Amino acid sequence: MAETRIITPTPSAVIPSLLIKSIFERSLNYDLDTEILYRDQVRINYRDFHKRVAQLAHALTNMGVKPGDVIGVMEVDSHRYLELYFAVPMIGAVLHTINFRLSPEQIVYTMNHAEDKVVFCHQMFSPIIQGVHDHLDTVQKYVILTDKDQEVQVTFEIEGEYEALLAKEKDKYNFPDFDENSMATLFYTTGTTGLPKGVCFSHRQLVLHTLAVTASFCAIDTPIAINSKDVYMPITPMFHVHAWGVPYVATLIGMKQIYPGAYQPDMLMKLIKEEKVTFSHCVPTILGMLLNHPDAGKVDLSGFKMVIGGAAFPKGLARAAVQAGMNVLTGYGMSETCPILTVAYLSSKQRAELPSEAQLEERIKTGRAVLFVEVAIMDEEGQFLPWDGKSIGELVVRAPWLTQKYFKEDKRSEELWEYGYLHTGDMAHIEPNGTVLIVDRKKDVIKSGGEWISSLELESLITTHPAIQEAAIIGIPDPKWDERPLALIVLRPGQTLSPSEIQTHLKQYTETGELSKWAIPEQYKFVTEIPKTSVGKINKKEIRRLFSENKL
Repeated sequence: MAETRIITPTPSAVIPSLLIKSIFERSLNYDLDTEILYRDQVRINYRDFHKRVAQLAHALTNMGVKPGDVIGVMEVDSHRYLELYFAVPMIGAVLHTINFRLSPEQIVYTMNHAEDKVVFCHQMFSPIIQGVHDHLDTVQKYVILTDKDQEVQVTFEIEGEYEALLAKEKDKYNFPDFDENSMATLFYTTGTTGLPKGVCFSHRQLVLHTLAVTASFCAIDTPIAINSKDVYMPITPMFHVHAWGVPYVATLIGMKQIYPGAYQPDMLMKLIKEEKVTFSHCVPTILGMLLNHPDAGKVDLSGFKMVIGGAAFPKGLARAAVQAGMNVLTGYGMSETCPILTVAYLSSKQRAELPSEAQLEERIKTGRAVLFVEVAIMDEEGQFLPWDGKSIGELVVRAPWLTQKYFKEDKRSEELWEYGYLHTGDMAHIEPNGTVLIVDRKKDVIKSGGEWISSLELESLITTHPAIQEAAIIGIPDPKWDERPLALIVLRPGQTLSPSEIQTHLKQYTETGELSKWAIPEQYKFVTEIPKTSVGKINKKEIRRLFSENKL
C-alpha cells in the first residue's frame, strides 16, 4: 500500500497565516468609494473604513490592550461594531460580543467569565453597566459610543467617547502576524439549563468559514447568489455568532453595507427602500414583521435575497415572501458552528421546472452542506443511520471551523463532541441527495402513543392558513398518549378562527400524506404574541413553563 505523502515546508519557507487581517486587506482591492452606512446618520466608504480601523487599533494599544486580552462590546448593529469586528482580533486581542438582551445576572456572569478588560458600550446600554458595574471583577476601562448629536451622559468613569478617541490617532497601523489558531472571538449562548456557555473561534476558523460561505453564496446556482454589486443589510444581531459571519463575507468582496442599529420596523423599511437593499438574513419572526409592516406594499421587494435561519422556516411565511417577490431560502447552523452548516438548494433548472408549491418545499428544507461541512445522523448508541429520507436520528457534523470546546467548560465540551462529531441537538433525516431536513429539536419532539410528532412540521403547516400569522407547538402531558400537541396561535389583524377550522385546514395534509391524522392538535390557545428568546427564536422553554403554571 502506498504511503501518504506529506509536504513539509523548507525551513526558509514563510507560509502566510489565515488571519482576519487577510479579509480586511483584501477589501482594499476593490472600489474604495463603496459605502458603509449606519442607519440614516453615517456614511463612510471603504477608504474611510480602513483608516478608522487603524485609528481604533491605535486607541486600543494606547489603552494598554495586549494580545489575548478580552474586549467586551455592548453595541447595536453599526459601522462601529464592524470596525471592532476587525481591529480587536487583528491586534491579537479577543472580541467578546455581549448579548445585551440577557438578564443583568447573566451579563455579569458572561463578562466575569470572559474576563473582559475593556468594554465598549453604546450610551443606550449605559444603565445596564451602571447597574452591574460594582459586580464586574476584571473590567478596567469603559469606552462610550454615541450617535449623531448625542452628548455623553454616564455616571461611571470612562476612558473616553469612541469618536473622540479615534480622532486623536494615526490612520495607518501595521497589523502583526501571529499564530492563526489564536482566539479571535468569544460570545455566550444560552441553553435550556445551566449558565450561558462560552463559544470561541480562532482566526483560522473564521477565515475558513468566510471562504466557505463566500463560495456557497457567490458561486453556486442558487436564488440567493450574491456578488460585490449587492447591497447588504444584516437583520441578525451582530452580538450573535458574528451576525452569522456574513459581515466578514461582505467585507471580503467589497459589498455596500448598511447597519440599521436597533431593529425598528420603520427604519428597516426606510433603509430597504432608499438604499435598495438586495441581500439580508434574519429569523422568521423578523421576516414576518417586515412583510406585515404597513409600508410593505409600498416597497419593491422583488429580487430581495434573504436567508432565513435560527428557527424553522414556516411554509406560510415562505409563500408570503415569494408572493412579495422575494427570493428566500433556509440556512442552518448554530452558535457552536460559527454558524453556517447548510443552505437550501434550488437550482435554476428546478425553478424552471418545479411547480410553485414544490419549490416552496425545497426553499424551507434545512438544506445541503456548504463547502467542507460533513453531515450525518446518529442514533443514541453512536451508530450512523442511512440517508434514505426516512431514518431519523440526531444530526451530527464536522467542519474545520466548529468550536473545539466551550470556554473553560471541559465536561460540557466532551458531551458536545461525543463520538468525535459535534452534536447539534436537532433530530433530522437526510435525503439520498444529501439534503438535510430537521424534524425537531431533540428536546421538542412530541412523543404521542409511540409516534413521533414534529412540532416544526405542525407549525409550518398551520401557518399556511391565511388567517394565521404565527404558531408555536409544544407537547403537553396526556394520561393516555404520554404527550399531545398544544398549539399557540397568533391571528392576523382583524381575523377570527375557531379550533375546528384549523383542524379542517390540517386534514388536507393528512390526505396527501404530509401529516399523520394523530398529529392534529385538539387543544389551541389564541394569544397576541408568542414568547421569544433574546435572538428572536420561539421560546418553547418559556411556553412550557407558562403552561405548567396555568398562565396560558
